[in-house]
Amino acid sequence: MNQERQVVVVGGGPAGSTAAALLARQGFDVQLLERTRFPRYHIGESLLPSLLPVLDVLGARDAVENHGFVRKTGAFYGWGGQEWPLGFDEPGRPAAYSFQVVRAEFDQLLLDHARRSGAEIREETPVSRVALEGGSDGRAGEVHWSTRGGGSGRTGFGFLVDASGRAGLLSARQLRTRRFHEAFRNVATWAYWRGARPLAAAPSGAIGVFSLPEHGWFWAIPLHDGTLSVGLVTDKRSFNDARNEHGGSLDAVYHQALTRCPLLAGMLSGGRQVSPLKVESDYSYVSDEFCGPGWFLAGDAACFLDPLLSTGVHLAMYSGLLAAAAIGSVLRAEIDETQARRYYQIAYRNAYERLLVLVSAFYRIHDGRDAYFRQAQTLSSRDQSGLRLHESFLNIVTGAEDLHDARRDPVAVFLRKLRPADGDAARRPGLGGHGTSQLVPLPTTEEHAAAGLLLTLDPYPRLRPARTRHPHRDPAE
Repeated sequence: MNQERQVVVVGGGPAGSTAAALLARQGFDVQLLERTRFPRYHIGESLLPSLLPVLDVLGARDAVENHGFVRKTGAFYGWGGQEWPLGFDEPGRPAAYSFQVVRAEFDQLLLDHARRSGAEIREETPVSRVALEGGSDGRAGEVHWSTRGGGSGRTGFGFLVDASGRAGLLSARQLRTRRFHEAFRNVATWAYWRGARPLAAAPSGAIGVFSLPEHGWFWAIPLHDGTLSVGLVTDKRSFNDARNEHGGSLDAVYHQALTRCPLLAGMLSGGRQVSPLKVESDYSYVSDEFCGPGWFLAGDAACFLDPLLSTGVHLAMYSGLLAAAAIGSVLRAEIDETQARRYYQIAYRNAYERLLVLVSAFYRIHDGRDAYFRQAQTLSSRDQSGLRLHESFLNIVTGAEDLHDARRDPVAVFLRKLRPADGDAARRPGLGGHGTSQLVPLPTTEEHAAAGLLLTLDPYPRLRPARTRHPHRDPAE
């Protein structure tokens, strides 16, 4: 079976559903191919307030609001021997709340929204490869797919959005342009609990983040099905050492770590674990290029960070929106494809790199952590190789006097910006978009222009020429 579409999206998660819905709502012919049948399980349950404006643009805010997810009004940190709550109702936040979501249900809502928006959704249709004209540097023009019933086919397209997640159809499997960060070669182990006690000092629906006295930290996320998602994150060396000490038992590693976290252990003292443990490792990576002739990588297909930031869904939907704006603008002949790709590469990568710097900075900012673990989570020269961190961070480290320092060590500059002058724990920053939401805004102002282009949302996401040029954000200038 051979078909032709203006746009093919591979993957029905938040990145793919966002791109498909936004393009279909503009009248473009969009086909989305998803390898599984939704709903399906996924980790990444804590959303940032900065995601709500993306839901507004998508037109899916009401569906999420009305579903019954836990409303997340802040975060609570038990980190480095100190405790402090953070509310989202402080001035400057993009919203006073966000959500803790069961991802199977949240992702289903977004995929159904894409279907209602006019995209053709084909589940249980895995894509085996993308045909590239003339080899790896050639233009993408066709995907080869199969069906559960044994059928197969090809779909030609004008543009491809690869939102295939960690599987990385293009970046990991075909082009092999994905590289892992040495700093965050961590292991996450998690399970679900019932009967846990809430933290009295935490804002309603808050995520709890608790550091261990030695290696790693825990998350605790309350969900509307009555469970608490509790995950342990530690570096790979420490995880393997602990597992060897316990005769290879994953459960023993997890439960022994809980005994070293009194705050969390107190929450769980009257509860019970109701699911087997799940494990992921080596999940922090970035692709050398986020786009190429005829294709755009979105969400986890392009990059993923340490879960300390809780930015996975935000980056997914953020990139889906940028991809839809870039592709739609080219299909309407408002800009050329080279401009659109340059904009996408700069805008998406800058957002990712700012957050990459932040997570490394937070691991270093608070005292009371094991020296090896702190060092293991610090960006190495290899991690920073190929990144333009000083340029990505210019809209955060303000002032001309900082520019030279930022070129040498953007993390050190950011540490100075984040540390409260008076040491007041209540004013200590949160994690990622929790405490510094200016890190992940929609890039709709002139100061966020890239490659001479600016994202505008009215009447739909598109790119237009900016009034002000920002040469430092355009590698070609």
